[in-house]
Amino acid sequence: MSIKYSSSQKTHFFLTKLYLCANFQKLSNFQRIKMKQTTIKKAVKVKGIGLHTGKEVTMTFHPAAVNHGYKFKRVDLENQPVITADVNRVSSTNRSTTISAGDASVTTVEHALSALLGLQIDNVMIDIDGPEAPIMDGSAREFVEKLSKAGIEEQEEDRDYFEIEESISFKDEESGAELMVFPSDDFQITTMIDFNSPVLGHQYASLKSIEDYQTEIAPCRTFVFLHELEQLLEQNLIKGGDLDNAIVIVDRVMKKKELDALAKKLGKPSVDVDKEGILNTIELKFKNEAARHKLLDVMGDLALVGKPIKGRIVATKPGHTANIEFAKLLKQKLVEQKKLKNKPKYNPNVDPIYDVVEIAKRLPHRYPFLLIDKIIELEEKHVVGVKNVTFNEEFFQGHFPGNPVMPGVLQIEAMAQTGGILALSTVPDPENWDTYFLKMDKVKLRQKVVPGDTVIFKMELLSPIRRGICHMQGTAYVGNKIVSEGELTAQIVKRN
Repeated sequence: MSIKYSSSQKTHFFLTKLYLCANFQKLSNFQRIKMKQTTIKKAVKVKGIGLHTGKEVTMTFHPAAVNHGYKFKRVDLENQPVITADVNRVSSTNRSTTISAGDASVTTVEHALSALLGLQIDNVMIDIDGPEAPIMDGSAREFVEKLSKAGIEEQEEDRDYFEIEESISFKDEESGAELMVFPSDDFQITTMIDFNSPVLGHQYASLKSIEDYQTEIAPCRTFVFLHELEQLLEQNLIKGGDLDNAIVIVDRVMKKKELDALAKKLGKPSVDVDKEGILNTIELKFKNEAARHKLLDVMGDLALVGKPIKGRIVATKPGHTANIEFAKLLKQKLVEQKKLKNKPKYNPNVDPIYDVVEIAKRLPHRYPFLLIDKIIELEEKHVVGVKNVTFNEEFFQGHFPGNPVMPGVLQIEAMAQTGGILALSTVPDPENWDTYFLKMDKVKLRQKVVPGDTVIFKMELLSPIRRGICHMQGTAYVGNKIVSEGELTAQIVKRN
């Protein structure tokens, strides 16, 4: 008796197997990841035709300083606007990835970014004299070859990795795309594609060592189905499309008349269908070249997170839209992780700098509005306060009966009081001064604060204190969670 599984069941089994491997299988291929940031030794040019515009374009990669990242400069436009390669700059994922800044944009950035990530190059400025990166043969091969020829140079500063601390997943219900990342000491990625195609079938591809990118992934070309190609040509979308820059998949046998019509649209004397269902009369570089190119695309899109990733990525049915949504999720986690790295350490066994009695001598607030119990750190540019939340707080009587939650506005007030301690530390007689709110900006309330929580408030100066005006970034933590944050501006004023 044989058992048949649906496509979704196969995907589930595939993901389960990879999850178990990610957590329990030891790596047989140890990869050497770079610990220092890198750039290229000299400028290098890449020329070609844009896939959608059909116009010739030149990209020039320049060396860049540490922490520069990837940036594109539209040298053909007035004022030469610069576009940072950041996922929050993505303006379109229609057949490729486009990033924009104002009216300036660059399309099809994924292949170049994939090459930079695959070669572990961190910092470059990319001059481009058109709106679209060149497609070349539809792969990242030429980018890799030119960048390698330019040479890669180590820089003095350490590379800042995004280290995955817990599994993160994204699923697009409409397309069935699913991307996940698991904790790992290095970077690995696996892709699975399933287009329900008799030609492609189910395909898998893996990159276990970043050092194999140049030979195993970079040469793999983009692909398109014949029915998509005809539609795109009719819509005048792929003006630079050619049988030399994409693998065209044929899902059905075509008549000579149809092939002649397609050849005319492509500007070719003739086209043939080989026995393997590939329209081009070319040899595949790998049997799973399509899955490998999807892996290439995922890497290029995830380069927009802004940091190299230490984690094991599993991508099922990936596409640019799903890739970018996953990248946005990773970017959000990265920002949160960076904030948590700065989270103060609170040891209740250590005597505070100020207890609540000392705080009351410096702040004018009194019950029920004195919202800080301890000051545990007080430096020139930051201060840390502690609030032990109990059920006896007065505000819990009405907020809310049966569901006690600390009001978000009081969390912000507690931040302000903590910041007030720092501001008042700059005057010799703090008991003669009061603090007043001037402005709140970018306030976010992320988690509930309830009885039993110990809230840690960290206030950091964003600019030097001038004329008693204090501009700070405030972050409130409960355990390993950020519960609220915002930029606060206050002023200390001497009492009459």
